[in-house]
Order: sequence, then structure tokens, then C-alpha cells
Amino acid sequence: MLKKTDRAPGEARLKYLPGDLELLEPGDYVTCAVTGRKIPIAALRYWSATRQEAYIDAAAAAKAMGG
Repeated sequence: MLKKTDRAPGEARLKYLPGDLELLEPGDYVTCAVTGRKIPIAALRYWSATRQEAYIDAAAAAKAMGG
């Protein structure tokens, strides 16, 4: 999991793994693939390792998966 020290101003680049994240470039947010909204790193709970996408909430994740 990412640590507080892994954050920097701007958008982070992450590798989304099953149940974990790998930091590629530090940042303080990622962008939701469905809504385009910024997701603070500390609030990131939903992503797809297969699609390499982040989602702001469960509804956005379900929409991305066709639900």
C-alpha cells in the first residue's frame, strides 16, 4: 500500500494490482476512469487490475464493468 511520503502535488501514476497498488510516479490523486473526477490517493478504494483503471466509488466501478 502507498505511504503518505509517496504523495506529491499532481496526478500519480500507479500500477493497479489485485488487492494492492504499485507506485510508478508520486502524486496526490488519480483520475476516475468513468467520471473524470480526481480521487485523492488516501481515498482510493476501487480499481481494476485487469483494466488498469481507478474508480471514485462502487457505482463507477460497476458502470465500468457493464453493470
